[in-house]
Amino acid sequence: MNTAYLVVTLATAAVTAAIAVADLIPAGFVVANSAEVGVPRSWLPALGWVKLAGAVGLVTGLLGLPALGIAAAAGLVAFFVGAVVTHIKARVLYNIAFPGAYLGLSAATLALMVAR
Repeated sequence: MNTAYLVVTLATAAVTAAIAVADLIPAGFVVANSAEVGVPRSWLPALGWVKLAGAVGLVTGLLGLPALGIAAAAGLVAFFVGAVVTHIKARVLYNIAFPGAYLGLSAATLALMVAR
């Protein structure tokens, strides 16, 4: 198995699962950030479950269902494009690096999965 593929996919799954848990709790920084960009607090559980499903899908892709992994990676790319756009529309740019980093990891994972 390609080392970059494995490392990037596991890193993406781990950080996505971590932020999903922060959404589900919900952590104070998540509540504050969502309010700042105009995302209702009531959406946080659904957003958390979507992220968690993406993380599980990435791991499942590693474990032998590559089509599911690719679908999960593509879904996470779309999700985090939406997060970046939401930050831009709300003009909340001081912390845009976070959804940008998640987007970058998800896109790298997708590229590595498709290239396999």
